[in-house]
Amino acid sequence: MKDKISAEELNGNCSKHLLPAVLSLFDGMSCGQIALNKIGYKYGDYYASEIDKYAIKVTQSNYPNTKQIGCVTNVKDISNIELLYGGSPCQSFSIAGDNTGFEGKSGLFYEYVRVLNEVKPKYFLLENVKMKKEWQDIISKELGVEPIEINSNLLSAQNRKRLYWTNIPDVTIPKDKGILLENVITNGIPLKEKAQTILSTIYKENAKSMIKRKKWGLLVCENGVERKFTPKECESLQTVPDNYTSSVSDTQRYRMLGNGWTVDVIAHILSFIPQ
Repeated sequence: MKDKISAEELNGNCSKHLLPAVLSLFDGMSCGQIALNKIGYKYGDYYASEIDKYAIKVTQSNYPNTKQIGCVTNVKDISNIELLYGGSPCQSFSIAGDNTGFEGKSGLFYEYVRVLNEVKPKYFLLENVKMKKEWQDIISKELGVEPIEINSNLLSAQNRKRLYWTNIPDVTIPKDKGILLENVITNGIPLKEKAQTILSTIYKENAKSMIKRKKWGLLVCENGVERKFTPKECESLQTVPDNYTSSVSDTQRYRMLGNGWTVDVIAHILSFIPQ
């Protein structure tokens, strides 16, 4: 894994904190745990609610002390949680999804609310996609806070706008670190994506890549031959440590990286937890 990124690098503050216990809902491959380690936050028990066997394998390969607790609908009777976070399913909210809102898979948001009310953590964070204002307002009302919109392109080489609801105080929009595709691609020139088609239009040198869910099949031109981004390059786009996902097949690596968090955005937000 790469060296840890300090909080100073992320937002100019030096933040160290001992979290007695952390609960991660919809944990995936545990991007939140990567973020905590990047900014040097110490924590005791780490509870992860996840059902995907491949994501669990990746998490346990990197963080074997993680306590896997299964499906979110069965999460209960966990105490002493100081930090709760999660990215509830976005399929029904996303423009590319089925547009069923809370009636679809995205209705699992209410399991997040249930656990939040039962666990009563000191701090919470919820991530989701940009969505219809009516759905966004419902989430804001349930959580009692308005979301912060952050584009991952400020801290990575990809455009990825997401909403973050949190009661962590004084979170600011991160400064643009100026990370470009040329900092991520091993070799070759990236090509531009539009809708469902990969076009042979060459990006400008300062372009950011447009990475969307289920669209990790972007191409780069290497020695005149088009190829997909490698899993390692996709890890870099999500600011995930090199080879973090290498314990599973490339197919699963692409899928979970597409579904995962941009780690440095989460690290930036969590670094504002008061000492």
